[in-house]
Amino acid sequence: MESKKNINNVTLGENVKIFDFVNLYGCKIGDNSKIGTFVEIQKGATIGSDCKISSHSFICEGVHIGNRVFIGHNVTFINDKYPKAANEDGSMQTEKDWVCIETVVKDGASIGSSATILCGVTIGENSIVGAGSVVTKDVPDGTTVFGNPAKIMLKS
Repeated sequence: MESKKNINNVTLGENVKIFDFVNLYGCKIGDNSKIGTFVEIQKGATIGSDCKISSHSFICEGVHIGNRVFIGHNVTFINDKYPKAANEDGSMQTEKDWVCIETVVKDGASIGSSATILCGVTIGENSIVGAGSVVTKDVPDGTTVFGNPAKIMLKS
């Protein structure tokens, strides 16, 4: 049977479960984490231990996810504030033509389904991002945010 996974140059911890139709390359995934169907994790991204990355999520270059983090279905991370296909001269952009801006998700955070996380933010330890939220600013430790743009709704 033909492989239903595309896994290249990936550092995997012990007991990592990877479902079918994933695209992983140049990333690192910690022990006991689960990667759902139709997930892409790009080069340079890191996933800690005991994480659950639900189906249809996109974790791009520059995203660093701590331990015990839950990523809901269809969560999208962004790593470029000003994405463009072409340069001023009309030539197609390459990696040297843009700046990858990193994003950090700290230990124990939970991100609800269909959330979009803009680049350059930190999602705090044990915080919650509500489903469908658009995170444009840092989320402090132990807070719950939701909405578009995401706003603090609860502090622990």
